Amino acid sequence: MSDDRSSPKERPAPPASIRVIGQGATRLIARWPAAGRVLRRPMRRFFDRLAPEWDERIRPDSPEHLAPLGAALDGIETITRRALDIGTGTGAAALMIARRFEGAEVAGIDISPRMIEAARAKVPAELADRVDFSLGDAGSLPFGRESFDLVVQVSVPVFFDEIARVLRPGGYIAVISSLGPQTPFHTPAAVVSQGFAERGVVKVAEGAVGRGTFFLGRLANR
Repeated sequence: MSDDRSSPKERPAPPASIRVIGQGATRLIARWPAAGRVLRRPMRRFFDRLAPEWDERIRPDSPEHLAPLGAALDGIETITRRALDIGTGTGAAALMIARRFEGAEVAGIDISPRMIEAARAKVPAELADRVDFSLGDAGSLPFGRESFDLVVQVSVPVFFDEIARVLRPGGYIAVISSLGPQTPFHTPAAVVSQGFAERGVVKVAEGAVGRGTFFLGRLANR
């Protein structure tokens, strides 16, 4: 009889109350981005409290958590020189992007100072010159127009206008929900597709991997 005590347990779905609140906020932001300013302070406090236990609780570096992002990145057909990870948390997605695209500069931003501290502590020496983590608000990105070839966000609300603003023509956007519809900050696929289509982003692929889902779009050349 095998002993599977060392096997990782499946991450439980967040409580229904958290999902309802999070998904309500996500839909509100998708329709009215200014709502993000109202929610900024409570969200920062919430994620600052979670930061010390985030990696153990969420396991963002696990293959299961990153699988939908990997599937989205598989659809990219151009060279990625500069990438942005919005809502980076403790940096799992940003580090994956840096390893996937050799030579790419990767910026990871998060609203939580404690998350950024944790992310910086995880950067290995070989990536230190290509990965940078800093405080930043997804609703008001601290970057100029057409700054990135790739923008990624994992389980955070979508700010369509800001993403389209910082994305270069021909650049890609990947929106990931790590637990699919059970993700607290899950934006329904139809909302994501329509929101980006209105801003010149053409859907390249979408799908499900394990419990997660992904959307990959590409900004049309202007």
